[in-house]
Amino acid sequence: MDNLELVLDARATLGEGPSWDAGKGLLYWVDIMESQIHIFDPGSGTDLKYEIGQYVGAVVPDRNNGFVIAARDGFFRFDPASGLLHPIGDPEAGIAANRFNDGKCDAKGRFWAGTMELTERSPGGALYCLYPNGEIEKKVSGITCSNGITWSPDHTTMYYIDSPTKQVKAYPFDHDTGRLGEGRVIITIPEGEGSPDGMTTDMEGMLWIAQWDGYCVSRFNPETGERLLKVEVPAARVTSCVFGGDLLDELYITTARTGLPEEELRQRPLSGGIFRLKPGVQGLPSYSFGS
Repeated sequence: MDNLELVLDARATLGEGPSWDAGKGLLYWVDIMESQIHIFDPGSGTDLKYEIGQYVGAVVPDRNNGFVIAARDGFFRFDPASGLLHPIGDPEAGIAANRFNDGKCDAKGRFWAGTMELTERSPGGALYCLYPNGEIEKKVSGITCSNGITWSPDHTTMYYIDSPTKQVKAYPFDHDTGRLGEGRVIITIPEGEGSPDGMTTDMEGMLWIAQWDGYCVSRFNPETGERLLKVEVPAARVTSCVFGGDLLDELYITTARTGLPEEELRQRPLSGGIFRLKPGVQGLPSYSFGS
């Protein structure tokens, strides 16, 4: 597609975890390695930055104001007015080798986020669900790099990525309780195209998957595993995507610069930027935490 545009030359070390606030018209995202939460206003082009003092993998709006984040030391509420973090719970307290990575809320206001070892060498992470009442439940174990998570438009299927597997799994999903069924592989990223990272769903039920070291975002049919569209991005490390805009017809894409050699950064200086695409389809909304 030829309508991809850079909307913020953020030069993020590891831009990730985006969510869209439809009521305010704002994009929330994080720079994991810089321990930052960002609030980007596409209307004015301004990007507010909050330092939180620890790696932060994802940020979602809280229905009771402020934000909820998944960070290195667990789940927290974050008050941007005071800059204070209020602990909710840490399901991996004492596991210093792990941190939280990507995550988002389902339509019932439950916050799903997963962990990974800092070294990404072994399957020591897991996927957790934070319920609005503060309960935290482990949902999937044996994860190496917990990443993209999204749901079907009818909320009966959850899609999930453990990046090193290069696969997307589909889980039967009970919308009322959050219970998962047995996962099955539905998509495998082709060799030489990097690894699947963050993802989101459009109104037609198709998956938009960011490809780390793949220089692209791809649209896949989860029923057939077929790739329908490939959108090239001028950055190797494409990390995640989310639908935004007044009509949810704009796809915002986060990228990273971490670990790239100087020559790569010279050739692709927009690495770490936030991009926007008009894909010709509307997406599902981002959901807030809470009941």
